Amino acid sequence: MADLSRCLPLERSSVEAAHNLIKPYIHETPVLTCQTFNDLASTPQLPSALIGTPFEGQRPATPKMNFFFKCENYQRIGAFKIRGASYALEHLSKAELRNGVVTHSSGNHAQALALAARTRHVRAYIVMPTISTPSKIAATQGYGADVIFSGSTSEDRESVVEDVIKRTGATLVPPYDHPDIILGQGTMALELEAQVRELVHEDPALSVRYKATANGDGGPGTGGRENGTSEDVRDGNSTHHETPPTTKGTPSACVCPAQRAGHYPHLHAVLAPLGGGGMLSGIATAMAPTPTLVFGAEPSFQGADDGRRGLLQRARIPSVKTLTIADGLRTPLSPLTWSVVSDQSKVEGVYAVTEEQIKRAMRLVFERMKVVVEPSAVVGLAVALWDEGFRRVVEERGGEGGWDVGVVFSGGNVGVEALGELFGGKRKGEREVGTVGRDGGRVAENVAG
Repeated sequence: MADLSRCLPLERSSVEAAHNLIKPYIHETPVLTCQTFNDLASTPQLPSALIGTPFEGQRPATPKMNFFFKCENYQRIGAFKIRGASYALEHLSKAELRNGVVTHSSGNHAQALALAARTRHVRAYIVMPTISTPSKIAATQGYGADVIFSGSTSEDRESVVEDVIKRTGATLVPPYDHPDIILGQGTMALELEAQVRELVHEDPALSVRYKATANGDGGPGTGGRENGTSEDVRDGNSTHHETPPTTKGTPSACVCPAQRAGHYPHLHAVLAPLGGGGMLSGIATAMAPTPTLVFGAEPSFQGADDGRRGLLQRARIPSVKTLTIADGLRTPLSPLTWSVVSDQSKVEGVYAVTEEQIKRAMRLVFERMKVVVEPSAVVGLAVALWDEGFRRVVEERGGEGGWDVGVVFSGGNVGVEALGELFGGKRKGEREVGTVGRDGGRVAENVAG
């Protein structure tokens, strides 16, 4: 990988520089809104839903949220990973690219590096665990990469990668554990900011700040249209405008219809999936100088919530062994990404959701927004809808006015067969079965997405 001495610092200006460099290789993905999800999130959960949680017997929270969905499922290769892979390759020298590039990934980074390498006429070697989904394996091969299979333990993958490097001289491009990857992934946050500004400029009612302005009192009104006449799903595939940095703690201002798009103050929060931490670290780096709070979301199944648990223990958890359906989030934070995620001035908190909540969120997105997303993509939405801890934060800190929340849909690489198995009542889908480990045991350890 590129020498760390050549890397830009993890700062917003570096994310802006990365964005300018990779624009020819990525899509500016749309931002969608959906009144149905605003209504669902702004409705208290039933008391029965809190049974067995730390909030059992307490009054359910009554937050107010309006969502802005950054749809990276419409990105090239169907996921955000092309951003980091493209920037990483832009930073490699001709000598480093001469013998090709190599990585290990269960799917999305594999596809991203394969496409980024093909675009630059560079050979790509992708080490994929045998538990990878068939659709992602096929896509990676379709981009012209040499796919080499391994077991899914760290030892298995690292051994195969080392063999490839010795045999070919290829340069390693890690899935998340490098500043260039982090800066590339953070570029989506710049787009999200600008697109939300433009959307709210065109229709101020999309923001929770609208009602106060409409009432003319300048105060923190409840937000949203009272008569519910807004279109259920809106497309915000807007032209990118650079966003000037602001300062944490800047008071929120109400949006007047006469104001220009650039005067929309800021999103109150962004929720993004957390696996190895490259994307969340990038978003947090981009948002650090702004008042926007950044939160991570993880699956809880079989200890996949290493970020949440690590923050509670004040120590990074180095290993994760899980077969969560959110297969892109089966990996722990690295020391580098942990240094960002554990910095509360950059990441406000991390929450976790169950497998059933992930499936419920997927179904709702399919049925209400008509958008195809993979399980890993909806953990942020699931947190906003059903994690009572996060909902109480919004209620307490947002008050009656509530929050405008950006939610990242990180990818949409899910096969039709897998969807049928996930929602057809069968217990095993393609994301759960497979032979992993050299001994044939079904243990997936630290599998990068």
